[in-house]
Amino acid sequence: MPSATKKVSLVRRSEGHYTATNARGGQIRFGSGQDAEFTPVELLLAAIGGCSSVDVDTVTSRRGGPTQFTVSVMGTKVSDEEGRASLGDVSVDFQLSFPDTDEGHEAAGLVNRVVAMSRDKNCTVSRTVEAQTPVTFSVAGEPLN
Repeated sequence: MPSATKKVSLVRRSEGHYTATNARGGQIRFGSGQDAEFTPVELLLAAIGGCSSVDVDTVTSRRGGPTQFTVSVMGTKVSDEEGRASLGDVSVDFQLSFPDTDEGHEAAGLVNRVVAMSRDKNCTVSRTVEAQTPVTFSVAGEPLN
């Protein structure tokens, strides 16, 4: 399978407030948590839930559109002995309902399998987090040691 590089750029709007822009021109504003804007951790949780939501929605909607599609994603911020923060115990809970029709019953019957397939194979975001993918940092193109 071919690889595809994904990229976003961030621009500071003011102290603690940023705008991320993707290659297609889409933008999302976020910040440090001092107001209603999403924090980076909340964006990560949204990305985990969003990735699987796209998978599940795409497959089930071919059979019948949901009457309810809600996904809750939670994580616990933890710190190790050296004070390094991370998320632990991330959970993703799907609450889906479908019409009481043949198509709705067919869509509902796919939910568990499609959620499992997203978790185990298709969701790039959660699989990346679970794999503990290395992240490299640089300043002005020069890698940090």
